[in-house]
Amino acid sequence: MTSESGSGAHRVRPLLRVRQVREFTDAPVDPDALGAIADAARWSGSSRNTQPWRFVVIRASEILRRLADAGQPQTRALETARAAVAIAVIREQGSAVSHAFDEGRAAERMLIAASLLDLGAGIAWIRSEARPLVAELLGLPDDRFVRTIIAIGHPTEAAREPKSARGQARLPREETVFSERYGRN
Repeated sequence: MTSESGSGAHRVRPLLRVRQVREFTDAPVDPDALGAIADAARWSGSSRNTQPWRFVVIRASEILRRLADAGQPQTRALETARAAVAIAVIREQGSAVSHAFDEGRAAERMLIAASLLDLGAGIAWIRSEARPLVAELLGLPDDRFVRTIIAIGHPTEAAREPKSARGQARLPREETVFSERYGRN
């Protein structure tokens, strides 16, 4: 197994730099960038290509603030976000786990897309007790609910600063990646 400094590491470096952003400037987000982020999400893979998600792009500051207030502290990134994308998944008996997995794939794609567009993005989690209000605010049909909203904007300087000392953001590879059997390096 190659090390983190191996030949392929430089190719995936942009992925290693994607991180949660929860503080944004007042600068508006380009509508074309929002479209590109939504397209990256809709092209995510899903179980049996069911595509159980629909995406609601939110730009209205009043809606963003109400969403932020709906589920503190998990929704704090929406307080300063200039835009967001809500992932509306279908309520379907027996498919909760696969839909949640597909939703996570789409969410991660949006974080990556935002980073590639020199924007920041962060996941806002909607607790179950806040979901009826979110459904009302976003006009969701009865067979859909939102658990994840991606807050999007231009990161503040503070948000761009590393949260951990260099080399300490992740556990060492030898503690987390094993060869053939758990615990074997």
